[in-house]
Amino acid sequence: MIANKTQIAEHNSSTTHQEAFEQLSARLAEQGIDTPEIVRQLSGLQIAIPSWALGAGGTRFGRFSMGGEPGNLEQKIEDVALIHRLTQSAGAISLHIPWDIPDDPETIRQLAATHGIAFDAVNSNTFQDQPGQEHSYKFGSLCHADTRVREQAIRHNIEVIRYGEALGSKAITIWLADGSSFPGQQNFRHAFQRTLDSLQAIYEELPADWQMFIEHKPFEPNFYATVVPDWGTSYLLAESLGPQASCLVDLGHHLPNTNIEQIVATLMLKGKLGGFHFNDSKYGDDDLTVGSIKPYQLFLIFHELVYGMKWQNTGPGSLAWMIDASHNLKDPLEDLMQSLEAIKIAYAQALLVDQRALEEAQQNYDVTLAQEILQAAYRTDVRPLLREARLQSGAAIDPIALYRSLQARDQLIRQRGEKNIATGL
Repeated sequence: MIANKTQIAEHNSSTTHQEAFEQLSARLAEQGIDTPEIVRQLSGLQIAIPSWALGAGGTRFGRFSMGGEPGNLEQKIEDVALIHRLTQSAGAISLHIPWDIPDDPETIRQLAATHGIAFDAVNSNTFQDQPGQEHSYKFGSLCHADTRVREQAIRHNIEVIRYGEALGSKAITIWLADGSSFPGQQNFRHAFQRTLDSLQAIYEELPADWQMFIEHKPFEPNFYATVVPDWGTSYLLAESLGPQASCLVDLGHHLPNTNIEQIVATLMLKGKLGGFHFNDSKYGDDDLTVGSIKPYQLFLIFHELVYGMKWQNTGPGSLAWMIDASHNLKDPLEDLMQSLEAIKIAYAQALLVDQRALEEAQQNYDVTLAQEILQAAYRTDVRPLLREARLQSGAAIDPIALYRSLQARDQLIRQRGEKNIATGL
């Protein structure tokens, strides 16, 4: 086992941390902030790792293997378990089917359980044609004009639900590539109605304790129109389907400079925010490391989340949290740990916002003070809080440093080979 308890304990004993934490705790106490409570909340936030992010990513121009990539679902679970041992923040894996179909769901479920890993939302795939598939999705799936294509796509989604049930999952995420690349190619009204009808057929197969997450995206792979291009369309579909359907927000699935935090606030207000796919972007759906491009936007999103959860008297467990990133350059496990860190930094900063003072400034239209309150929280170096949360949880104080000192990637290469390529990419 890479990164066992002894190795983590030795790492923690040799890592300087306590002085920085005590200094920050003292400053926060002067502001009336309950540091132990924030550490507790940070410890409780778990973010799912997608099975497709554990190997080297790529673009349509090329892909460069990392070496030691997981060649099957069992190895992907081992990689998630390694991340979770180092961070104690990644206690779930999200499968993309048919990229990762469990041959024996019960055995796979037990394997994950031995590592303390649960199964998050399962994801369907109707944006690719699979070997032996009878009908093509070249011109759409749930929106297709051909009834046979729609029925095939519906059956696939129901099959994904059945796999999810066997694994202990409680949700299905549906992202559609359906759309058109040229004006006149598709009737907008018919495409929307057929999509709604198809989703209704899938929705009716949901177990009583399940959720359906509907994801939106403005473009790619279709570049003129997408059937579910924005949060408003996703909301219309979810509202039409019923209480078990809600909207999933992928941070990269928005046009440049979209006010994602406002979308989050509105969906929470209407009770239709189901969860997130976290990543970052500069131009489009870049799937970059969370917080690497727009950390302030990430903080503002979490500010709305913290406010919304307080207003609705709910906690992080009421939403689905997952990273959705893909890299051609970094060690994917290091990248995922960087993303986990960025998410928790934004969450911790949001927990520091003086909500009462901010609301008073808003009521008085004191714009300057409102900005100062938000930025005071954002500019606080909260990393000592994250390190303390990891220490108390039995994780590594500095996960990436320990990962590197153990030469984990070299160990994976020795176990799996230099040329092993992750499935599903």
